[in-house]
Amino acid sequence: MENLVIYGGAFDPVHNGHLRIAEAASLRLNADVVFVPTHKPRWKEASASDEDRVKMLKIALRKAKNPSFTISLCEMERNEDETYTIDTLHYFQKKYPDRQLVLLIGTDQVNAFPKWKNADEIASIANIVYVDRPGYEPDKAVVKKYKMKSLGFSESGEVSSTSIRELRYLDLPGAILDYISSHHLYYMKTLETYLDGRRLEHSISVAELAYAIAYRNHIPNPGRAYIAGLLHDVAKRLPDEKARAIMKEKFSDYRKIPTFVWHQFTGAKVVEDVFKIDDPTVLDAIEFHCTGRAEMDEIAMIIYAADKIEPTRGWDSARFIKMCLADYEKGFIEVLRANREFLTKKGSDPNSISWTRECFEYYLGGNADGLSKKS
Repeated sequence: MENLVIYGGAFDPVHNGHLRIAEAASLRLNADVVFVPTHKPRWKEASASDEDRVKMLKIALRKAKNPSFTISLCEMERNEDETYTIDTLHYFQKKYPDRQLVLLIGTDQVNAFPKWKNADEIASIANIVYVDRPGYEPDKAVVKKYKMKSLGFSESGEVSSTSIRELRYLDLPGAILDYISSHHLYYMKTLETYLDGRRLEHSISVAELAYAIAYRNHIPNPGRAYIAGLLHDVAKRLPDEKARAIMKEKFSDYRKIPTFVWHQFTGAKVVEDVFKIDDPTVLDAIEFHCTGRAEMDEIAMIIYAADKIEPTRGWDSARFIKMCLADYEKGFIEVLRANREFLTKKGSDPNSISWTRECFEYYLGGNADGLSKKS
């Protein structure tokens, strides 16, 4: 009898952790996997609508291109205030009488399982397989009583839709990132209290380009580049009084710092305080995206370059984008060199800000390719 894995959840939103788990279940259990989005999650309220969650799930599965993956809207179509797993299993039992049902759950749900409606019947209808999650120790008595088995897979990565909704960790397909931004979901609602119009469009474009550069260059966790790009200009419209207060608190010599670069410093503070992001890599990339500095890490280089060359800026930056996608370091050097030339032609002194001067000297000073000082 062939296995059919029932993979239920809010999928609010679906992310790469979900997809990795489904891939592992399909391979290890030699089974098809049916994703079953809940209508009204019993333990929490969904942040996105049923329609948005389903659309994102469809996009993710289309990108996954796994013929073993399907979606069932059976719980949503029941349109009941409360949906129960036992009812879902009855539905699949009737629809696929020749399939062995496998219920896939997280380790966090194992110990609560005895409280589920008709838990004994669930265990008699379906084999229960759980996915290990860090920080959760399954009760051995529960596992034994309901004949549960571990999937034996621990490489799902960060499995937290909450972290995504709060913009703390973005391990999800780029197409889902695009959907979230274009449909104003989750973290976008907070961001849009700080930015709108052209500035918001620019920030989204920087985020998308930064993510693409990080992804194409095999940078671990390219979601960090997206987060930094999306939030790099968050303080652009900050009231002068508030910006001045942050600069006074953060930089004792703030009066010597040109006001047009304040937003990179105040932005890092807003991101830390409002979005509760404490990743030093993200904060550093935001804090020096405008001026640059010596010894920038890979995400900081990518954000600096993406901010200058994103396609909505209105100039032909295709050559620089192509270079960054192929090699972010060489692309960054060329963007840096072009920016120094631009500032000089404009009549600005590219060395007037200490961080910018140090950045140019470190990466470009007196060297043909600009790479020797940092290597």
